[in-house]
Amino acid sequence: MAKQPQPISPLKNFFAGGFGGVCLVFVGHPLDTIKVRLQTQPKPQPGQPPLYSGTFDCFRKTLVGEGVRGLYRGMAAPIIGVTPMFAVCFFGFGLGKRLQQRKPDDVLTYPQLFAAGMLSGVFTTVIMAPGERIKCLLQIQAATGETKYSGSLDCAKQLYREAGIRGVYKGTVLTLMRDVPASGMYFMTYEWLKNILTPEGKSVSDLSVPRILFAGGLAGIFNWAVAIPPDVLKSRFQTAPAGKYPNGFRDVLRELIREEGVASLYKGFTAVMIRAFPANAACFLGFEVAMKFLNWVAPGL
Repeated sequence: MAKQPQPISPLKNFFAGGFGGVCLVFVGHPLDTIKVRLQTQPKPQPGQPPLYSGTFDCFRKTLVGEGVRGLYRGMAAPIIGVTPMFAVCFFGFGLGKRLQQRKPDDVLTYPQLFAAGMLSGVFTTVIMAPGERIKCLLQIQAATGETKYSGSLDCAKQLYREAGIRGVYKGTVLTLMRDVPASGMYFMTYEWLKNILTPEGKSVSDLSVPRILFAGGLAGIFNWAVAIPPDVLKSRFQTAPAGKYPNGFRDVLRELIREEGVASLYKGFTAVMIRAFPANAACFLGFEVAMKFLNWVAPGL
């Protein structure tokens, strides 16, 4: 295993992770919109075709009906939340690594990296859950033809007015179920690939841009391979009318499997995978660039 850069600085991870998250949203949001619309489209009436026949049909209809702006519906919520969210995510990962080190120069095993990644998933849920709820509601309202919310802030206000803080945080358990194991896979895969791609005798901090992009993109693929089923349940639950699923994700899971089969848990798979590589490649490249800048301007931070 290639030697990890030492010492680990959770604070630098915090700032560099925030920049990486902004890069991810700009690259990946259009396909995230497609993913949510595919996951939440209503079941067609007997004899009627579905609203969207697939990823490319949804993309075409969104572009024709709403223009490029339609692909960026609801982006304000993740942009506002993404900087602190990814900052906290990478901080959690850095802290998770630091806590498992007995000495600053200890090189962590892959199970330890997975555990550190899972900690980052716990950290981000506090920010992620309300941002995801607002984003999903804004992404689907244009497809339904209704305009209940004028924007992210209006959506948050209405949710709070209707059901208090519980309404804003609806879907938190499902967000945890998605992000904790997926984040473990995400960071472990990235570190594993960086080690594999690092030439003998070189440091992982000297990886070229194409290799960072490849490692980050593939880490995103592995992350979403774990995250898609709970993400489908989360999207359905967060956009459902109040009271529709009194027993939470169990009711969503039963309904989906009963009416649409196990394959419904992988709705939006194509959109997710097309988005995962470039978005996460951009995220990790942004993180690594920001980390190098921070190491240059504040080596002792």
